[in-house]
Amino acid sequence: MQKTIFITGTSTGLGKATAKLFQSNGWKVIATMRNPEKETELSQLKSVILLPLDVTNVEQIDSTVKQALATGDIDVVFNNAGYGLIGPMEALTDQQIVRQFETNVFGTLRVTQAFIPYFRERGKGLFITTTSIGGLIAFPFGSIYHATKWALEGWSESVAFELNQFGILVKTVSPGGIKTDFISRSLDTSSHDAYAASLQKLYAGFNEDYFTPADQIAQVVYEAATDGKDKLRYVAGADAVALYEQRLKIGDEAFRRQMGQTFLGNV
Repeated sequence: MQKTIFITGTSTGLGKATAKLFQSNGWKVIATMRNPEKETELSQLKSVILLPLDVTNVEQIDSTVKQALATGDIDVVFNNAGYGLIGPMEALTDQQIVRQFETNVFGTLRVTQAFIPYFRERGKGLFITTTSIGGLIAFPFGSIYHATKWALEGWSESVAFELNQFGILVKTVSPGGIKTDFISRSLDTSSHDAYAASLQKLYAGFNEDYFTPADQIAQVVYEAATDGKDKLRYVAGADAVALYEQRLKIGDEAFRRQMGQTFLGNV
């Protein structure tokens, strides 16, 4: 029997790659994005349904979830919509901070909440959320982004306890750097003269050669959706795996000092 996955944030990057991968493996895909009328690739694929969804729009979440459920049974909900915010805390505006939480955290919580009664009544279902290696470790100048991703990790671990009793699984996929247009399309930045030198060191410390293609991260999402394991976290990408293993090996404080040295020199 054909299974169905509901995905947020499918206009580009990991969301689109995941939609294509599941479709190629015989799944029905409900791909949501803010402007589905502009999508020219997914719209051509069999068993892919495009629906509009801005996860910061509470009313649209409700209506889109109802439309999705009207198409038939849904087995997996993949909360993927999100973006990054980089810059010194001192320079961030209240609008930037609120928008980051509205998208990355509240959007995910609201979409999940809309599907819980359906999964509970069915006695089965799976929520997968894109967090980030940034939900397990922290880089300089990503305080609000990390706040949202650490929030999602803690929320996922907690809500799993209450949903598991109804046969509902909760999982997170924590990617490292992804070779997409994330920086040009999905990154908000802020600057301040007092931090200019440190920010320059930070950007110089990132090497995109170590980033992982989106289709490879999508394979981890597929694994999480199909392996049948009651496993919470899936760290995805060689860079993310290496960093997380290093943190666990040397401990929090040594790792924190190492990160400061790597990205900010002697700070």
